[in-house]
Amino acid sequence: MKKMKKVLALALAAAMSTMMLAGCGPSIQVQQNGSSSGSAGQDTQQAASDTGAATTEGTGDAAAAPAAALTYAPGTVLRMATGYNSEKTGLFFDAETAGSGITLADGKTYNAGDLKPTWVEVENQLGVKFENKYQGNSASKEFEYWKERLADVDMVSGTAALLTENGLAGDMVNIGQYLDQMPNFKAYLDANPIVRLSITGDTSTGAIYFSPYFDGVNDIERMPLMRIDWVQKLLDGEGEFTADASGTTSAPVYQPYMPTEGKVEVDVVSADGTKAEKVTKDYDTAGNIVAKMNEAGEMDGVTAVNMLRTYIDEAYGGYYGTQRSDLFVGQNAAWDADELVALLRCVVSNPQTLNGTDSIQGLFTREDNNNQRRVDMFRFAGSLFGVRGLESRQDYLYVGNDGAMHDARQEADTYEALNRVHNMVEEGLISKAFVDKSEENSGTYLENDLGFMHYDYNQTQTILNETKLDKDAGEKYMAVMVPVARWYDGTSEDGVYMHFTESWRSVKTDGWGISVKGVGNDQDKLNAALALIDFAYTDKGMILLSYGPDAFIKQGETFDFNGKQMPVIADATKAELWEKADGNYTNYARYYLGSTLSFVKNQAFEYQCTTDIGQEGAGHISKAIALGVIKHPALEVAENQWYTSVPTVLPTSTVDNNTLSGYTELTEKFSQQKDGDNVLVNMIVNGYGALDSSVNDAEGAAAFVSGNWSGKQYLAIKESAWQNDLSYYQSSK
Repeated sequence: MKKMKKVLALALAAAMSTMMLAGCGPSIQVQQNGSSSGSAGQDTQQAASDTGAATTEGTGDAAAAPAAALTYAPGTVLRMATGYNSEKTGLFFDAETAGSGITLADGKTYNAGDLKPTWVEVENQLGVKFENKYQGNSASKEFEYWKERLADVDMVSGTAALLTENGLAGDMVNIGQYLDQMPNFKAYLDANPIVRLSITGDTSTGAIYFSPYFDGVNDIERMPLMRIDWVQKLLDGEGEFTADASGTTSAPVYQPYMPTEGKVEVDVVSADGTKAEKVTKDYDTAGNIVAKMNEAGEMDGVTAVNMLRTYIDEAYGGYYGTQRSDLFVGQNAAWDADELVALLRCVVSNPQTLNGTDSIQGLFTREDNNNQRRVDMFRFAGSLFGVRGLESRQDYLYVGNDGAMHDARQEADTYEALNRVHNMVEEGLISKAFVDKSEENSGTYLENDLGFMHYDYNQTQTILNETKLDKDAGEKYMAVMVPVARWYDGTSEDGVYMHFTESWRSVKTDGWGISVKGVGNDQDKLNAALALIDFAYTDKGMILLSYGPDAFIKQGETFDFNGKQMPVIADATKAELWEKADGNYTNYARYYLGSTLSFVKNQAFEYQCTTDIGQEGAGHISKAIALGVIKHPALEVAENQWYTSVPTVLPTSTVDNNTLSGYTELTEKFSQQKDGDNVLVNMIVNGYGALDSSVNDAEGAAAFVSGNWSGKQYLAIKESAWQNDLSYYQSSK
């Protein structure tokens, strides 16, 4: 019964999110007392500072008073080596952002070296003083900078793995032993046990060595985005497609992934978004579109489009009518990898129709010369071809349906999927800039009408509809449904054809830790640092650290977001968002307000900054999630562990961590850092040989990683830690 209540609660929250996303905009409700949610909880938090009691998000109940309050001297100084990933994203204004002085929507002027508005208010709330020690690095590099001088800082940014590893070595404070004095943080962990599991560094003691960061929680993260006006132009309407001019498709290389005969039934959302229903892919009637195109060989773009149109009509029995584009871009979308390849062939062979030029790039990444963005291509490959671990919360790990830990780098399925994407490269369906790491073209395809599709974050990318595309001419770049693929979740030996995403928000890989040498024997410093973390989990703290201070919020107005009343941003804030950050909420919040740098980033602010087109696509996906059409990992130890989200940190010992740190080839070869290099990306471009000259098939690739780069040893350590996690979880329930 308890589990059922939880499921019903989650379904209700998802349904409310769906209704809100599907509408024209948020429903604004003016509170009778004239105060906004931005200030709600301020008195409560002040009392919490005095008594240790405060309310918590996630439970809605008052947290129990701690055994001993976190008291410290007013004005206690905390030396903060904390930020997000650059000089612009710290607690204090950098010289470039502040210039000769910058006036914000709160009417105040800030100079280089000044605290950003959010942190001015945190100082006021907690009665502390922050001193800037941040070097402006990514989490891993920031921690490495301070590793040998931790006595000089009180709080420091780092990756979850580094903070935990150094916590086990005695350098970071075990926050877990102070939870009774941190009622808000403790209540959050109690209400979200998978979060506790994700940050536990030592299962024998329950130690926690960092405060987690959430870029949203329990929601989809990345999604496919398409120029849907191009899909509609090619596929919709009566009769045959015609064009004055077209190009030709390349010699086919990609081979069918989906069946070539039989029938496949999949769940979709009804066109009106009210219910789940089933559609059938009838290969006996229509054949497989890739197989048919391959048999025909090279063809002109008009022929390719008409072949795809006929296939959609026959395979789906007229389900999509003359609005065939809905197979890809509709609420009831059911597209798969083969159908996407067929569409890409149509897109790249019809540039004259779509953009009036001689060239269109199919799949691309946001910055084709940035490794941190290039890896999105293999993440998308996992979604296309049913491969787990390519969007893992930790390295490339996932829990199999056998309950054991697996590493995608050591699975043949991974390399089969990447080879399929390599075949797409050989056909010219992947952008030239991705292949060449082009500096010139990288990131400009959308604004120049040269790119069709990529896999990314909805809010930041759909802003381009306002800034780069011609909406009046019908240009429209929008998130679309995740694809149907065959996933081996253990419920069928032959796999299950379904919509599934591994891109699910949980504890991020970065966080903030408290330096043991930094706080030393100074109880004031320790208590102030712990109080900061606990404050972040109060209602007031969650709003402040996402929205910024009350001056940036409309007083007296809220809207319903996921079943909770959340503040509405002020008109001046929204105007400033576009003026200073081109509508990019995350950049605005981090560069100017100083919010969303760590702790819990509430998506309610971001939602309000999402374009109408962005909300439309997200609404389709939200409905599919709420109706159970899109499956995803769970932030719990699921009964079928294949659906369990991998913890961000696994409780490896100091000895294990020392061993793991020696596996440098495994780390460096599969880097996801901006300036790193990744053999999975290289394999997409160059084939199996990019891994090693001795490798020529998927089985060989998996075996090579396992046997040559300490892959087997790495996985054994992680599997042992996972089993310890499971034992700890069961014993602590």
